Amino acid sequence: MYNKLFIPGPIDVSPATFAAMSKPLIGHRGAEFEALYASTQPGLQALFGTKRPVFLSTSSAWGVMEASIRNLVHAKVLNLCCGAFSDKWFDVAKSCGKQAEKIQVEWGQAINPESVRAKLAEGGFDTVTLIHNETSTGVLNDLASIAKIVKSFPGVLLVVDCVSSLSTVSTPMDELGIDVLLAGVQKGLALPPGLTVFAVSDAALDRARATTDRGYYFDFIEFEKNAAKNNTPSTPAISLIYGLQHVLSEIEKEGIPQRLARHAATNAQIHAWGDRHGFKNFAPEGYQSKSLTCFHTPADLDLSKFIKELKANHHFVINGGYGKIKGTTFRISNMGNETEATMNELIAAMDQVLASMGR
Repeated sequence: MYNKLFIPGPIDVSPATFAAMSKPLIGHRGAEFEALYASTQPGLQALFGTKRPVFLSTSSAWGVMEASIRNLVHAKVLNLCCGAFSDKWFDVAKSCGKQAEKIQVEWGQAINPESVRAKLAEGGFDTVTLIHNETSTGVLNDLASIAKIVKSFPGVLLVVDCVSSLSTVSTPMDELGIDVLLAGVQKGLALPPGLTVFAVSDAALDRARATTDRGYYFDFIEFEKNAAKNNTPSTPAISLIYGLQHVLSEIEKEGIPQRLARHAATNAQIHAWGDRHGFKNFAPEGYQSKSLTCFHTPADLDLSKFIKELKANHHFVINGGYGKIKGTTFRISNMGNETEATMNELIAAMDQVLASMGR
């Protein structure tokens, strides 16, 4: 029996998705691949809320996150930092030799949109990075308010990581004026890791064209040129794209509003379970992720034992926190293919383990 993942990513992949990925390989420089690539566009554009082409990158999301720095930052980037992954974006910007400043809040807190306005008013910035859903802390930032403020500063581009929010909450790229929207497929889309989907605005492409040292593998202009031919700049992960094609067809059948509602419902189940056991949510009210939940670890809970027994006895895997809050928090995912029924299976198993531990 396999161990089912309820960690923040990668998450459980359905047998139907694996079956789609097992189709025979095709050449990636011919009509068959072009048709496969083109078939993904309507579904991705609907999820992104954009009329832009959505590019396919054979990489983790960090490839495109670094690419955004290399392609777009000429003056100085403002990194909005509230957890492990948003904090790392600042370090990546510095490692790329760019001028970078950050707004830093405590892990478990959300970015205050007005602090973004105040910082940008100091001048000198041409790019802002935001992680919409900070996976390490379970914080869902106020994307709409932050985007509105960033777009009120002419010439400042907004790059948004929606790695753990795409297809779990609305991310309307065109409506909000986002310049780069990116996501790995191993979270809300419930695919194996190794593929990133992203879209780039005209303003960001213009900035990239004026950038002389943007490299090749993650060159936005190369992606644009190849996308016009329904292709990729370099060898794509063909099997993953077959899987993506299948997942997008399933999303179309379900309907995006229904998918968002399902995630809200399964997330609420975990919140209710936590309330019943007295587990406090690490993220503040009003800023809690809809795709996963991060709980404070109570002093009287042997977290390591809880996680080990849940896996050994029930074959369910949850996560014992990340980075500097590892052990003092634990995280449970409800994203992807999970339903109220499957979450109830997890909840019943967790209750059994807690009862056996005297809680």
